[in-house]
Amino acid sequence: MSFKENMLCSKSHEYIAEKNIVGLTDYAVEQLGDIVFLELPSVGDVFAKGDVFGNIESVKAASEIYMPVSGKIIEVNDAVVEEPEKLNEDCYENGWLVKIEPDNYDSDITDLLTYVEYKAEVE
Repeated sequence: MSFKENMLCSKSHEYIAEKNIVGLTDYAVEQLGDIVFLELPSVGDVFAKGDVFGNIESVKAASEIYMPVSGKIIEVNDAVVEEPEKLNEDCYENGWLVKIEPDNYDSDITDLLTYVEYKAEVE
């Protein structure tokens, strides 16, 4: 099964995969263009669904990143913080942003879309 088949997307262009991997969708990354800066939270930080948990800047725009489900940060992808341009190459397998320990996964995902539904909505 591919990464995209096992993920859910928010209307604000974040995804959650494997119930704990959070990142930005390929559509969001394409819209931003060349990414130059990424700010992410620390391990142990706790967020509610919909909270801003990071900031991203490209040559075109700056944007906030929203948490698709509630939970505690258990890992941060330092590689993309140090080299944010890597998101333009791969925003999924290697370009995820944080891993979380979800609080209310089943109830938080009710308004998220499958990748196929998400792509149909943004195209």
